Amino acid sequence: MTVLVIAEHDHATVKPATLNTVTAAIACQSGDVHVLVAGANAAEAAAAAAKIAGVAKVIAADSPSLAENLAENVAAQVLAIAKNYSHILFPATANGKNVAPRVAAKLDVAQISDITKVDSPDTFERPIYAGNAIAIVQSSDAIKVVTVRTTGFDAAAATGGSATVENAEGVADSGKSSFVGREVTKSERPELTAAKIIVSGGRALGSAEKFQEVMAPLADKLNAGLGASRAAVDAGYAPNDWQVGQTGKIVAPQLYIACGISGAIQHLAGMKDSKVIVAINKDEEAPIFSVADYGLVADLFTAVPDLVKAL
Repeated sequence: MTVLVIAEHDHATVKPATLNTVTAAIACQSGDVHVLVAGANAAEAAAAAAKIAGVAKVIAADSPSLAENLAENVAAQVLAIAKNYSHILFPATANGKNVAPRVAAKLDVAQISDITKVDSPDTFERPIYAGNAIAIVQSSDAIKVVTVRTTGFDAAAATGGSATVENAEGVADSGKSSFVGREVTKSERPELTAAKIIVSGGRALGSAEKFQEVMAPLADKLNAGLGASRAAVDAGYAPNDWQVGQTGKIVAPQLYIACGISGAIQHLAGMKDSKVIVAINKDEEAPIFSVADYGLVADLFTAVPDLVKAL
């Protein structure tokens, strides 16, 4: 049977999470990999998906009902073709986690969540207990509905493929939900889940003003994404979408710099797969040093500005 990947896209481009999910689909070793691009006027996204290495076919479903990626409508679109596939893979993003459970419930199968490794077509690995243990899950369901933790898989090449594009009839609006509005945060900095370098601050920064004053210059120097611990977000020092951790964003950049972050288990769960971890903390017993490749026991209010000057 064939594997279906549900593309994450903005109707014009395919988002990086799709590339990691394609790699997971290839690892399922179940046959060809197809990609569903469900959207409105999304021909450009479908063309981009067709260029992904390892993809055999792109199914382009175009309908006004899919313009805002409403979960009920996207799920209906997936269900319309689900019986043709042995595996249906979603990126474990906000959109993927919104649609996948609906598809699994309608198919009456168990969802396999947040996988980080494919052992065989029916066996997967996923972290549990904030990443302190790995569960090996085997499924006997005829159709396996899976969400993929994108940091667990390398991205497939965005170019080099030559998949065929097949047009499919878009589903009608389910009428179960409607799009009201969207507030989009715009930033010149890289998106956290795609950034190669991330600079994060913790509660030790003391205020939102100090957070910006100390952390922003370092992030600007390194062209890095700006993150925060849950404690810093809860204290109002940083917005919610900057939160890194078990209840925030799971990241795995090339370089992660943690400043004034103690290293609670929930935060470590979100960033410990980073390639190189640098920790700056004045408490030499801070748990963050247990996972750091490089640690500096120092006052961040002195060390971070000095680092900016040195750069």
